[in-house]
Amino acid sequence: MSNPFTGALRPGRPRTLGGFALAAVLLFGLAPAVLSPYNLGLFGKFICLAIVAVGIGLAWGRGGMLTLGQGVFFGLGAYVMAMHMLLADASLFGGTGVPDFMMLYGNGTVPAWWEPFRSPVVTLAAVVLLPGTVALLLGLAVFRRRVKGAYFAILSQALAAAFAVFLVGQQATTGGSNGLSGFRSFFGFDLQDPANKTMLYLIAAAALLGAVALARQLINSRFGELLTAVRDQEERVRFLGYDPAALKTAVYVLAAVLAGIAGALFVPIVGIISPADVGVAPSIAFLIGVAIGGRATVLGPVLGALGVAFAQSGLASTFPSFWVYFQGLLFIMVIGFLPGGLASLKLGGLAGRLKRRTGTAPDPAPRPARTAVPSTAAPTTKEQPA
Repeated sequence: MSNPFTGALRPGRPRTLGGFALAAVLLFGLAPAVLSPYNLGLFGKFICLAIVAVGIGLAWGRGGMLTLGQGVFFGLGAYVMAMHMLLADASLFGGTGVPDFMMLYGNGTVPAWWEPFRSPVVTLAAVVLLPGTVALLLGLAVFRRRVKGAYFAILSQALAAAFAVFLVGQQATTGGSNGLSGFRSFFGFDLQDPANKTMLYLIAAAALLGAVALARQLINSRFGELLTAVRDQEERVRFLGYDPAALKTAVYVLAAVLAGIAGALFVPIVGIISPADVGVAPSIAFLIGVAIGGRATVLGPVLGALGVAFAQSGLASTFPSFWVYFQGLLFIMVIGFLPGGLASLKLGGLAGRLKRRTGTAPDPAPRPARTAVPSTAAPTTKEQPA
């Protein structure tokens, strides 16, 4: 049986390196220089959401998995980091080692399942392993049974709803509907220091660039070709000897890990995590940004997530009751009239400009090579005359 994980990667084009260099200049040079500390922190928050979008772009855009539960994995990474930060603050500043909200709502002791997160090493490992393990178990259980389409979307949405309800009901251990907040340090660094806030932003920006680079390499690899083939012709891929469930599970785990990392960075940058950030509504908001930007592209999910986040920041504060309806209407319009997202306008606009300049229509784009799934039809031969 062929192994889809061992294909050689295609060499990157020079303009890709130029694009990454430009993005690095904008993220690491221009943004910290021109943005105020508040706006830089706000941009860092948006970058965390864009990291989640990269994973959704891989799972949905390439794998065809409409996941409405990425808030669960985002929340797992966020709450793990929040627990560590509160325990560290309680030891550094309180002396008791018990977070303040547990003194108020609980019995004044730290639950046993909190204790491992006092260790920075365990915390960092859990940020990656906990979302990845949950996604692995769920993926194996679901994709082996060939659950897909709307059924998978409903299942993932139900998981997000159940996770939010669970968090709300655990007032003494998770802060309930108020969530966890009041962080004062991040691995020993004072969060009130502007230099440390800039450092957090730079870490988030580096994580985003790394996620985009990884996504591009996967898309252009043998694995990416097989993943696209699973999306379009799953039964044919299975007939050729590959395991579609393994391919789907692998990319689903990767999307979950990216969401967990984004959640862990979100907490020190924003300063709070609550069930409102991890339930059904945030999960759908992640999806809307990806759909608007273009789910089948590398940069489309990032630009879409950033655009939706900026729009929400401006419109939600001015028109708080209008934003939800506008967001839903925008999602319906994009899915109905522009299923490829705004990224699909690029080629159409280029073709139109070329036609206007030359007076003729451009040559049609060549068909992509079908290297991942060769044809299964038997060759035909002409009968030779006697």
